[in-house]
This record gives sequence, structure tokens and C-alpha cells, in this order.
Amino acid sequence: MVVTTVSAIEGKMSEQQRLKTLLPKELQGWVAIKATSEVNPSLIRSVKVDKVKVETQIDVIRWERMPVQERDLLFWHEVARIQSNTVYKDRWEIVILAIALGSTVVEIWAQNILLLSSALLLSGMIGYRLYQRHRGERSLREATAADSNAITLATCFGYTRPQAYKALAGALKALIAQTPQQRQQTNYAVRLQVLKLNAAKAKATVPH
Repeated sequence: MVVTTVSAIEGKMSEQQRLKTLLPKELQGWVAIKATSEVNPSLIRSVKVDKVKVETQIDVIRWERMPVQERDLLFWHEVARIQSNTVYKDRWEIVILAIALGSTVVEIWAQNILLLSSALLLSGMIGYRLYQRHRGERSLREATAADSNAITLATCFGYTRPQAYKALAGALKALIAQTPQQRQQTNYAVRLQVLKLNAAKAKATVPH
């Protein structure tokens, strides 16, 4: 059985407050946990709000329908991303891309070939960086690494490794079932397969 401090918190503590207790001490002053206000939001996601502070946003209605153990492992996945510095602040890149594209239009109008070339180059560089980050293999590698680190974090809060693997696998299966986008479904499915392989390897190393 998972320790009481993880599986159930006494009193009327909000989910945001409960999740705060699952943060490693060194992150408690830097990570804010909030209910998302977006339309059709992700179940959980983390974004940088400045150089060091991170905001983890949850879709409270969907989130609280999930078993507590699955919530915990998804949350620790985000914590692992924060610890490994793979949570990004992309707004500045989007702003630069918009400025560059705007400059492109202006320079086409002005027929300034040198500035036009610079604007096109900048647009291409930022666009390629965004593509690499969000659609490339890099994001999937980061996600599977965060899953592994989430398992380790769970053991620090009282879970056994089998409990942690089972909870995270259940959470990923739920995400696959409720995600309409094929690409995102595939990412979750790959993460689940990697998780199963890691669980099998961990089980094989346990003395009988």
C-alpha cells in the first residue's frame, strides 16, 4: 500500500495544495500549481513563466476523475521535466518569429534584398527550432527520460517501484484513450512501451 502521505491527505486540502506537498523541497519555492483557464486544455502541462519559475497547469475536472496514484505519477513526470530543465518558455520564440515574418513583409514591400534575406533567415531558424522541439524525436526522448525519473521520484515519496510502474502505465493508457490527435496518441503509446520495457528490466534485476 502506498504511504498515507501520498495516497490520501487528511483534511480538506485542495488538489493544488496536495500536489505542492509532492514537490521536492528544492522546487517548492519555484513551482506554482494552477487550474488551467484554457479551452480544450492538456490534462497537465508545465510552462516557464520566467528564467527560473515554472507554472504547472492542470485541467481540474478531468484530473480529479483519475485515480490518485495515476495523478501522482503524471505530476512527477512534470517534476522530472522541471528538474532536467526540459520545460521551455516558447513565447519569446513565437514573438521573434512573428516579428521576423512581419519584417519579411515590410522588406518585400521596400524591396531591400539584404534585410529581406536576414528576415527570411531568422524566420527559418526560429521555425526550425520550434519544429525540432515540439515535433522531433527530442521531445519524445525527453518524455521517456522524465517517465523513468518520475518512477524514481515516486519511490522517494513511499511508492514501491512496481506500484509506480503500474500507476504510470494506467495514466498513459488513460491518456491514449482520451486523446483524439493521432500524433499525440502515438507519443503516449511509445512512452507506454518504453515504460513496460523498463519495468520488465527492473523486475529481472530483483533477486528472487
